[in-house]
Amino acid sequence: MSAHGDEACRLFCSGYNCAQSVAGAFADELGLPLETVARMVSGFGGGFGRLREVCGCVSGMTFVYSALRGYGVPGDLQEKTAVYTDVQALANRFRQCHGSIVCKELLGLDRPEGTPRPEARTPEYYRKRPCPELARSAADILEQFLNEEVPPCDWKAP
Repeated sequence: MSAHGDEACRLFCSGYNCAQSVAGAFADELGLPLETVARMVSGFGGGFGRLREVCGCVSGMTFVYSALRGYGVPGDLQEKTAVYTDVQALANRFRQCHGSIVCKELLGLDRPEGTPRPEARTPEYYRKRPCPELARSAADILEQFLNEEVPPCDWKAP
């Protein structure tokens, strides 16, 4: 576990969504205030606006990785390929640890709830959601990747 992972978990438990929690844990490295980072990724929570598609934790990892190591020249296919290779490696690492990168699968849902309205953050909400630990894991995976460390997955479902 890392300081970034602990911060991502803390941010989620304080009310930020999954993408905000992971990206926000890296606000210092991004050179941006937490509020700015949170705004930039706010729509990625809940598997992209609560559609329950790609997990917001994975989106948060991708955002931070892209901001730190992404490409900016549209015709640079070598750099584009390198970024896509790394993003796929990050997503695959998350999938290896958790079985999926899809929000609804991680939450054990058959289908999305059908509403954009988020649930109240109650003790029951936190008991039934793996999200704080998924945010911790995503931040740990990203930190390890950025530091070129790839230890075995040690995450255990609650």
